[in-house]
Amino acid sequence: MALMFLTETVRAYRERDPAARSNLEVLICYPGLHATGIHRISSFFWRHGFYTTGRFISHIGRFLTGIEIHPGAQLGRRFIIDHGMGVVIGETAVVGDDVYIYHQVTLGGTSSEHIKRHPTVGNNVIIGAGAKVLGAIEIGEGARIGANAVVVAPVPVGTTVVGIPARPVDREGTKPRFDAYGTPCDPCLDPLLHEVDLLRRELTELEHRIAGMVSDRIN
Repeated sequence: MALMFLTETVRAYRERDPAARSNLEVLICYPGLHATGIHRISSFFWRHGFYTTGRFISHIGRFLTGIEIHPGAQLGRRFIIDHGMGVVIGETAVVGDDVYIYHQVTLGGTSSEHIKRHPTVGNNVIIGAGAKVLGAIEIGEGARIGANAVVVAPVPVGTTVVGIPARPVDREGTKPRFDAYGTPCDPCLDPLLHEVDLLRRELTELEHRIAGMVSDRIN
């Protein structure tokens, strides 16, 4: 089981990170891989009721990697944490398969009660650097969350969101692909600018209609 985890995770890093030049380099130089490996150990103890031991192991992982993953969190296969420093994943967070996140990402909770209070992230999601995903919300499969976005509402399947608070970006016609840092670099409108543009068009159309009505009355 451990060998399969290492093999497929190292392969995922090699496929998605052009800076990874060898399997050995990934094994010894990638803190994201180290953090998820340590999490598997801490999670084992947590699931078997050794809560303090699990927390202590995760604390050691945080000290060594700068990545804090609560032992109660559930991580999918081929989970990649790029760069990694400052990543925080809370106790009730659930992360799907083939998820790619960057440094300073937070999967945080918004409640102090002992309930599901952290996000559920679907398969093939990319979360950009500095993004904060807060609360017991669902991030749909294939979604993209832009760098430094603050997400406090569910994100539908295949949707790209940016900004504070995060809003969907219109990307009609684009094919699913890897977006570095979860941020699309193709020409696409900021959602707020898009709304302002729509309001301007409606205002212009209304002005033309009023001008036409005034002209008809005069004639």
